[in-house]
Amino acid sequence: MTTPALEIENLNVWYGESHVIHDLSLKVGKGEVVTLLGRNGAGRSTILRAVMGLTGRREGAIRINGMDALHRPIHMIARCGVGYCPEERGIFASLSVEENLLLPPKIADNKNAMSVEALYEMFPNLAERRHSQGTRLSGGEQQMLAVARILRTGAELLLLDEISEGLAPVVVQALAEVIRTLKSHGYTVVLVEQNFRFAAPLADHFYVIEHGQVVESIPSADLQGKMTLLNKLLGV
Repeated sequence: MTTPALEIENLNVWYGESHVIHDLSLKVGKGEVVTLLGRNGAGRSTILRAVMGLTGRREGAIRINGMDALHRPIHMIARCGVGYCPEERGIFASLSVEENLLLPPKIADNKNAMSVEALYEMFPNLAERRHSQGTRLSGGEQQMLAVARILRTGAELLLLDEISEGLAPVVVQALAEVIRTLKSHGYTVVLVEQNFRFAAPLADHFYVIEHGQVVESIPSADLQGKMTLLNKLLGV
C-alpha cells in the first residue's frame, strides 16, 4: 500500500486554553487534490497551520510521507517537502516579483524546485510584471506570486489556504488551471476553500470540517449524491 503524502490521526490542537481541533483524522494520497470544506471558523485553516507547526499545543499524529512531523521544528517540516501558502499570502511587498521568486531557499536534495523561467511559463502575468514591486500587483497577481514562490522551494505537498478568495473569475480560472497542471505533474495539493464551484472540479476527495472535526468524507465520485447534504452543511 502506498504511503500517504499526508496522514493525520486523532489530532487535537489548542490556541492557549481554546481547544479548536478535536480528534481529527484524514489522509491525502500522493498526487491527489483534497479540499477541506466548511464554514468560516470551522478549523480548516488551523489544520494547515498545525501541519506546519504554527499553532499552539498539538497532540496526536501528523505524518508527511510516513515521517513524523508533529515533533519536528518548523524548518524541518518544510524540508519534508511541504509548501504552505497562507490566506494572507505573505509576499514581500517591497521586493519585485523576480526578487520574491529568487529569495526562497531550495529544499535540500530536492531536484523538483521550479526555475524562475518555468514559473513565468506557468504564470504569464508574473512574467509581464517581473520588475514590479509587490505593492503594485493586483490581488490576483499577488496570489499567483504566493503560489509560485513555494514552487521555487521544490515542495511537492502544497497547502493552499483560500487562494481564490476575493479574486476575479478570470484569475480564479487561471489558478484552477495551475492546480490541474501541478496535479498532472504529481504534486499533492490540500485546498482550504470557501468557493465550492472552484474546488468541486479539482478535488479527488472532500472533507467537511465542522467545529474542528471531520463530519463528512466524500470521494469525488460520490459528490453528486451528497449535494443535498453539502448544501445543508455549507449553505452553498
